[in-house]
Amino acid sequence: MPEVLLELHWPDGEASRFYSPSTIVYNFLKPGETLSIAELEQKGLAALREASERVRARYGFACTRTDEEASKLRQRLAMYSLTDRVQVREISPEVREFSD
Repeated sequence: MPEVLLELHWPDGEASRFYSPSTIVYNFLKPGETLSIAELEQKGLAALREASERVRARYGFACTRTDEEASKLRQRLAMYSLTDRVQVREISPEVREFSD
C-alpha cells in the first residue's frame, strides 16, 4: 500500500508530519486546505481509523503505526484552541499515482 506523508503547519508556526499507510487519507485531508483544530481532530482521526482498516482488510491485521499517529495527533491538538487553524501541506505527492 502506498504511504502518504502530509505536513501540518500549526498555529504557533511549527510544522509536523502526519503519516498514513493508505491514500485514503486524501478523502479526509486535502493538501492546501486550512482546517480548525476541531475539524482536523475529526477528519484526521477518521482518516487514520480508515487507513488502519484498509491495512487490516489487505493483510489481516491493523496498522499499529496509525495508533501511534493518532496518539501524537491528539497530544498536539490539545495544545490549541478548537478554533485555531492548521494548514495541510503535501510532502509525498508521488503517491497520488497509485491506488489502494
